[in-house]
Amino acid sequence: MMYWGNGISGWGYFLMALNMVLFWGVLVGGIVLLVRYMGGERRPRAVGSDPQRLLAERYARGEIDDEEYQRRLGALRDSGQLTHS
Repeated sequence: MMYWGNGISGWGYFLMALNMVLFWGVLVGGIVLLVRYMGGERRPRAVGSDPQRLLAERYARGEIDDEEYQRRLGALRDSGQLTHS
């Protein structure tokens, strides 16, 4: 039987290594996505969130300043949307 060359060249080794990395990357990525989908952390979504609590959270995170917080809190009181808690 006649052979061409003397075995696998550098390109052959490179392609085999690339295929191995791609195979394991797809396999591990698929498992991670499956685990996240099947058993991921489920957070309950608040449908009717308390406006005062949301406003206080934004103030605590620094998204709004003291003046803006007081102005919006007053607007909630005026509109009657404020809960007594």
